[in-house]
Amino acid sequence: MQATSESDVIKLQEGFKAQALTPKQLVWRRFLRHKMAVVGVVLIIILVLYSFGGAFVFSEADANYTETSIRLSPPSAEHPFGTDTVGRDILARTIYGGQISLLIGLSAVIVEVIVGVLIGAIAGYYGGWIDGLLMRFTEAMFNIPQLFLLLVMAKFFGSKIPTIDVGNREFSGSVIVIIVIIGITSWMYLARIVRANFLSLKEREFVLAAHTTGTSNLSIIFQHILPNSIAPIIVSGTLSVANAIISEAYISFLGLGVQPPTATWGNMLEGAYNYIDSAPWMWIFPGTLIVLTVLSINFVGDGLRDALDPHALVEAK
Repeated sequence: MQATSESDVIKLQEGFKAQALTPKQLVWRRFLRHKMAVVGVVLIIILVLYSFGGAFVFSEADANYTETSIRLSPPSAEHPFGTDTVGRDILARTIYGGQISLLIGLSAVIVEVIVGVLIGAIAGYYGGWIDGLLMRFTEAMFNIPQLFLLLVMAKFFGSKIPTIDVGNREFSGSVIVIIVIIGITSWMYLARIVRANFLSLKEREFVLAAHTTGTSNLSIIFQHILPNSIAPIIVSGTLSVANAIISEAYISFLGLGVQPPTATWGNMLEGAYNYIDSAPWMWIFPGTLIVLTVLSINFVGDGLRDALDPHALVEAK
């Protein structure tokens, strides 16, 4: 009886081990195995808390307050990150600049995902001349240099759009221009990915079954095929946030991005390049925040790519 009892226990244990994990559990376990992705998530949480939680400690008036008598002061107890060329507190400015940089990255990716998914889904689902037309348009967009267009459009439209007040915050009109330009010049890779997925999935049995039951094309696109293409969209969108932040920082460094009074990490660097040796704190802190943000987002993107890969059959332990 004892042997039989032990055998039953062993069988029960093997049965529990053989139970299949749900897709969400499997994705989560694969993601946790990617240690740098976990580090990236922790860094992103810290950066978000720093940028948005810091607003409860410093007001926007503190970030824009000038006191020329303490200009270019090194880090101290009163000003932990030092002050800039007009005596503004760099710590407060990195907090509010981080809000704008993160907002630009997320908003630009929302525009990119909407445009890329729509064009890719329509081209992949309908095929034929519609596919050919949309793909030729996509290829034409590839030939437009994004940074050049950003520089020109930000210079032309940035000063013509008035400052926008949202709540207690003032946003330079150039913020809207940069978000739109980055979004409408970054969707091409995503559109190709979505198109390839639609070309593959529209021939699957569940789509053919939906056709036979009289389901409309829009319902098939958005309720049947698109949910099965969400993994590459998430990965592409995550990595694009980092690219958008870098693009904003690049043109703001050149003085053609977000204009005062709105602070970003990029335009803080623009005011620091003449003081690389004499006042290194002016570029070290915003530059470090940009690097940490981009690295952490890329780590998370790599982890999501591995976790959401349908061909990754190695089960997380």
